[in-house]
Amino acid sequence: MSDDPTRQPLLSVYRAALAAVNGRRCCRRFLREHRPATPVALVAIGKAASGMAQGAADALGERILRGLVITKAGHGEPLTGAAAGFDCLFAGHPVPDARSLQAGAALLAFIDALPAGVPLLLLVSGGASALVEVLPEGAGLAELQRLNDWLLGSGLDIGAMNAVRRSLSCIKGGRLARRLAGRHSLCLMISDVPGDDPGVIGSGLLAPAAAMPAAIARQTPDWLRPLQGLAPALPAAGDRCFATVESHVIARLKDALAAAADAGRGLGLAVFEHATPLSGDAASCGRRLAQRLRDGPAGLHVWGGETSVRLPARPGRGGRNQHLALAAATVLAGDAHCTLLCAGTDGSDGPGEDAGAVVDGGTLRRGQGQGLNAVEALRRADSGRFLRASGDLLRTGPTGTNVMDVVLGIKRRPGAFPRRLPVAEV
Repeated sequence: MSDDPTRQPLLSVYRAALAAVNGRRCCRRFLREHRPATPVALVAIGKAASGMAQGAADALGERILRGLVITKAGHGEPLTGAAAGFDCLFAGHPVPDARSLQAGAALLAFIDALPAGVPLLLLVSGGASALVEVLPEGAGLAELQRLNDWLLGSGLDIGAMNAVRRSLSCIKGGRLARRLAGRHSLCLMISDVPGDDPGVIGSGLLAPAAAMPAAIARQTPDWLRPLQGLAPALPAAGDRCFATVESHVIARLKDALAAAADAGRGLGLAVFEHATPLSGDAASCGRRLAQRLRDGPAGLHVWGGETSVRLPARPGRGGRNQHLALAAATVLAGDAHCTLLCAGTDGSDGPGEDAGAVVDGGTLRRGQGQGLNAVEALRRADSGRFLRASGDLLRTGPTGTNVMDVVLGIKRRPGAFPRRLPVAEV
């Protein structure tokens, strides 16, 4: 474990970023300022569903007639007050499971049972694409899981992944809006996608979405293509099913990054906000950011976005943030002035329970001291095992939000800290 003095300031900045996009806080604030005219029925889907539902109940109280919350196991916060009676379901993520299909059936039953004239308040956050699904006849759980296993290792960005998911769904791509049959609906979203497109967030349950681009269709496996013709056609952007839907993005990555920058200034740091969103290969991105941090001015550097990892046949432990962090550590090796935090805002990174990692100039030395090799770990997508050995993993538990990933780096002024650490062999 590192005794680096900048780790606590980095964690403080990270916590400030999370607080700014907290689902409960953002839902409560929006609904107090834009109170629905009549009582509503509530559905919340995603990793931040519990917090968003509680925030809605804080604002609306008994004006919520009934509620359904669908979230990832372990992400269900205790609901209190008017939210205490909401039905809560848990489903699989990142790979859907049988509970995801059960949740899809429960969602349709909930909507169909609503009295005429009762508006729907739909709260959507990251993870919704896996947590709830309704499949066309001819496709089943085995095909759904095979599809998602392929997507998670494909290296595709989230927009492309959700375009593929929509092709095998009866509710995504705006198809759920058709089920509402003209019912007035308010959809509040926490965005976990670049560009904050409602048609991509949660794969677009109540928003129109474009057909899958040909370039993405060419990358889909041969076994999937016959199944894609089973789903109903996507409703066009001008379809009347969208006329009674009002949508708002209430929290996004730029809000978290702005809060991180403000927190850094509050600590007396010079702050450098890097506007270009992170994307592409996680390892390449990590090496590039570490180089910029090492060669850049002293202070807090703030980045955000979402990278990807093309997984080998048998990947090891860790997710894209751990992969990015370990790649960055190979560049920072021996540097006593730089520390980098890479983490998901939802508190999870890949299939494990770690949010990401905080690496510094001693990360490689500490991991190698435990008999591990960073290059081999990156090749095998096993960064988490190396970072566990080096004492650099970051674990937060569920955060109540999901606005992609943040990367925060602090470079200290030379001369104020110990001399350079021994350089580890890469």
